[in-house]
Amino acid sequence: MSAWQVLSPGVQTTVQDQGRHGWRHLGVARAGAMDPAALAMANRLVGNDEAAAGLEIALQGPRLRLPCACRIALTGATVQARWNDVPLPMGRPIDLPAGELTLGPLRDGARAWLAVAGGIATPAMLGSRSTDLRGGFGGMDGRALATGDRLPVGEVRRDVASARQPAFPGWWIDVDDPWTADRHVLRYVPSALPAAFMLTAQGWRTHPNSNRQGVRLRGTGLPAGTGDGVSEPVAVGTLQLPPDGQPILLLADAQTVGGYPRLGHVIACDLGRAAQLRPGEPVHFEPVTPEQARSLAREHAHRLARLRIAIAQRVQA
Repeated sequence: MSAWQVLSPGVQTTVQDQGRHGWRHLGVARAGAMDPAALAMANRLVGNDEAAAGLEIALQGPRLRLPCACRIALTGATVQARWNDVPLPMGRPIDLPAGELTLGPLRDGARAWLAVAGGIATPAMLGSRSTDLRGGFGGMDGRALATGDRLPVGEVRRDVASARQPAFPGWWIDVDDPWTADRHVLRYVPSALPAAFMLTAQGWRTHPNSNRQGVRLRGTGLPAGTGDGVSEPVAVGTLQLPPDGQPILLLADAQTVGGYPRLGHVIACDLGRAAQLRPGEPVHFEPVTPEQARSLAREHAHRLARLRIAIAQRVQA
């Protein structure tokens, strides 16, 4: 097993996989990639199982020293990636010699995902290698990467051809949708709360004080009402309404219960868009019915299935 050395950690780079499922009844967050589909496709590109752990990169990526040849793939927002001084593309498998991998600023979004053949092999906790930043466990000791860390990489199923320069095919997967679709429009199923239907009457902006637990929104504000303060179940995608009238959209590290009234739920296939929202960006909400949400979920699943088939055909060719 080899290990990558972290020369510079970036803004917030964490080890993530498809999340920690089956523990919410004990108060354990899902964690995992903010856009599980984006990481899953990156894993497919390098020949991993979709559940393998990779790196989630926020705003500015890390600088890593690779001790031996490996195969990587990048999905999500466009990241300025370089091996030594050679620029690297997105959305395809890349064979890299030993050297230095630099992942610079992100464009057209807030997050990107890196998969490596063999996966990031940090210890699994509660069935997942994902970093739970709020709980302080998983990944690299429950925190973002830090300078000097050594990231273990799992054994690969087949050898990566060693060469002097990076090698990658001329094809790539289409990352324009869903990962860089209009992230400024989020569709949601409203609750019965009167304020839920007022969410669309104004534009919102993301507050800088947002994180993997949730995106805080800022606007004119909604009438919050008094409420009874009784905690109720919440999940990834729940829209909460605090007393100040400024909504919060819960994301991958969301708590399991909350006392704020619930405005509704952002549909699952739009959560990848929410993961790409940068501080200060505009957000608009569009209400949909449960039937429309299910139809959109099917369309999203069908597109991912087609991507899986296309990747399998290309990678095995």
